[in-house]
Amino acid sequence: MSSPLALAVRDSSTMLRRNLLHARRYPSLTLNLLLTPVMLLLLFVYVFGGAMSGGLGRSAYVTYLVPGILMMTIGSTVIGTAVSMATDMNEGIVARFRTMAIHRGSVLFGRVAGSVLQSVASVVLVGAVGVAIGFRSHGATALEWLAAFGLLALVALALTWIAVGMGLGSPNAEAASNAAMPLILLPMISSAFVPLHSMPGWFQPIAQYQPFTPAIETLRGLLLGTHIGNNWWIALLWCLGLTVLGYRWSRAQFDRDPQ
Repeated sequence: MSSPLALAVRDSSTMLRRNLLHARRYPSLTLNLLLTPVMLLLLFVYVFGGAMSGGLGRSAYVTYLVPGILMMTIGSTVIGTAVSMATDMNEGIVARFRTMAIHRGSVLFGRVAGSVLQSVASVVLVGAVGVAIGFRSHGATALEWLAAFGLLALVALALTWIAVGMGLGSPNAEAASNAAMPLILLPMISSAFVPLHSMPGWFQPIAQYQPFTPAIETLRGLLLGTHIGNNWWIALLWCLGLTVLGYRWSRAQFDRDPQ
């Protein structure tokens, strides 16, 4: 007789396969969301790079820009999670899953695992574009590369749980997409494109006290082998807090009785 843990793992794996199959059969949503960070990367390097780089030169600005774009890629990718979750709710498949003899949490865990994998794959693709246009990691050790990968996965996990909650709480896919837009907008008002000290004084707290800035600064330091200060533990606290918040929010909405 299977243990509850074994059943949860089995059912979550089944849901993971379902979500990956959907992503493979209907890649247009993922590709459209992936185009946003790629286009921003090319736009800021080749169109606005001279004005935005502050005299650093294109090569140095690419090195500065890519870590922020990688974080934005995660925010862009998980919008598809919110949309897919809202679509499943509206089509009734989630209600049907509730009536089946499966582990209740597997519907959410499979969705989250699939989204994290998609986010990591998107980061790899955007990172490859960054390397193609001149990004180089100088001075980073193998341990720092591993830490950078772990940070990206942790950010993807945190934002995915938030996106799942948004999808479950939205009346339709369009509303879910609109609700998740801050996951793209917040990186744009962070240190992704320009350093904090170059921003107007009144705007600096807005850019500084949000989850993306410490995560971007930590990733930038890890990839370039530079000092990260206290950004790493602030980013870690943001990730853990958003993960717990998103998980509890998603479970509460999933477990409530349908109207």
